[in-house]
Amino acid sequence: MKKYSETHEWLEIKDGVAYVGISRHAAQELGEIVFVQLPETGAAVSAGQPACEIESVKAVAEVNSPVDGTVTAVNTALEDAPELLSEDGDAWIFAVEPSSAAAGLMTEEEYKEFLG
Repeated sequence: MKKYSETHEWLEIKDGVAYVGISRHAAQELGEIVFVQLPETGAAVSAGQPACEIESVKAVAEVNSPVDGTVTAVNTALEDAPELLSEDGDAWIFAVEPSSAAAGLMTEEEYKEFLG
């Protein structure tokens, strides 16, 4: 089950690994995504802090990590096809081995209410 941040990232934990992507709302707001700057594997990330960037025809947006931990994998398919983030709501950007539990995230229902 995905959990969402107020900055429009989602987190889904599978087999102890936290996968991070952006919400459909964020993808729609960005418009056509043209580049994803992936984080380095092995990099430390902190909850609520930028981990990478997404460029669209409209803007450059930071992607914050929803959890503390170490990047264990990146979705290299995004290097050649960044538009996957707009087309597939399940497209993840990076995976994290969390060093602590995620806090302050919303369920999908709470996120929908947050969006209004």
